[in-house]
Amino acid sequence: MRDPYAVLGVDRRSDADTIRKRYRKLAKEYHPDLNKDPKAEERFKEINAAYDIVGDEDKRKSWDEFGEASTRPGFNADQARAWRSAGGGFGFGGGAPGGGGGVDVEDLLGSLFGTGGGRGRRGQDQQVEIRVDFMTTVSGGERQVNLRRPDGTTEPVRVPIPAGAKDGGKVRLKGQGLPPRGGGPCGDLIVILSVPDHALLRRQGDDLEMDVPITVLEALKGASVTVPTPTGDVKVTVPAGARSGARLRIKGRGIQKRGHPGDLYLVLRPTVPASTDPAVIEAAERIEAAYTEDIRGALKL
Repeated sequence: MRDPYAVLGVDRRSDADTIRKRYRKLAKEYHPDLNKDPKAEERFKEINAAYDIVGDEDKRKSWDEFGEASTRPGFNADQARAWRSAGGGFGFGGGAPGGGGGVDVEDLLGSLFGTGGGRGRRGQDQQVEIRVDFMTTVSGGERQVNLRRPDGTTEPVRVPIPAGAKDGGKVRLKGQGLPPRGGGPCGDLIVILSVPDHALLRRQGDDLEMDVPITVLEALKGASVTVPTPTGDVKVTVPAGARSGARLRIKGRGIQKRGHPGDLYLVLRPTVPASTDPAVIEAAERIEAAYTEDIRGALKL
């Protein structure tokens, strides 16, 4: 196979974010449903196969060290290093140095992959990207993706979305990938998740954060207010004298990981009414008189 870095057009030193952005651009450009060029589908498969390697941290490290040999089913990096050392530097391609050394290649392949010289290879992994709404990643759920198979047919596959899934995260479905030529086990289906931001919720690890507007009176006097959470509405107590940015914690209302859900933090935001009514301004003037210090006195650059 071609060097995956060359397929994606990225430098070997590129970080994961750069590689992911490049993959998404190319996948969209050559997706068979969007690009009617007869060669687009083959290019699309090549792009997916390349990203399956360099988009995975462990596979990328193996490719950088051993090259194409690392993609064979059953590859064992420790055995490969031992063979390379014993053989005086057997070349694996990719980032590994070449060399001779008298190693029997068929014996080497059979030992490393358990395939008797490379026969009976597993099919290639297939990679797709799906959009998942933010709330599905909070509670977990399921999405259906219609896979385009090599024979031109489409096949519906259900993809489990775990609670806590992140943008760019992957779900691997064993045996749901491409079949090999000549028979054998299918590869895996690797589903890359694209998760947009939420209009109200912000994620901090397994915790969630949400701004909650409160009135001036609620901030000064305290109040009981009802707020939405991922698992239903909850009444919370706003303490008297609450300042803008004060945080209230609601335990267990964050990312709904089984057994240890995250928390939801409410950030209080006192809101001034959009009114020029004389009575409102008069009330504000009375509040103004309660300030005992310069509220901008700490602003120093």
